[in-house]
Amino acid sequence: MEPTLEQPQSNAHSEPNQLQSAGLSRICLITLGGESYAIDLRHVREVFELESITPVPGMPASLVGVANLRGTVVPLADLRLPLGLSVSAPAKYAVVVRHGTQQVGVLIDEVPEIRTIHPDDILGVSPGDASRPFLSGLLKIENRTSGVVEVSRLLDSVERTITEPSGAS
Repeated sequence: MEPTLEQPQSNAHSEPNQLQSAGLSRICLITLGGESYAIDLRHVREVFELESITPVPGMPASLVGVANLRGTVVPLADLRLPLGLSVSAPAKYAVVVRHGTQQVGVLIDEVPEIRTIHPDDILGVSPGDASRPFLSGLLKIENRTSGVVEVSRLLDSVERTITEPSGAS
């Protein structure tokens, strides 16, 4: 049985005006290397269990290969090393994120949690630092703090690693 979390079409499209007018937004909380990260639900296509990863020679270390998702080839990014996290166990799931026509599967440890957040839950927005260029701030929910993933920056970061010459690091 393959746990797949597809973006709920009824909630995603029937409630956005109500959420936006109340200042609320929906996020997907993912876990990488024991740390929590938040992704705007509007950028999440789906979550799927990894059955196999096909390595692609010559790709940067952050891109571990591709997966076949119902006939669509999805590049897979492992963000644990770029985020300085432990890579002790293989990831079991991937969350497919998209921005415009670009999409990438991000390896994750657990099936994510979907939450509604208030603007007050966001602690701060950073312009992005060189070590974590795709994080845009911090989110506090209950007693947990999560990095906020800016999907456009994440996809730009992955795209740059693909187009850089092999010797560049």
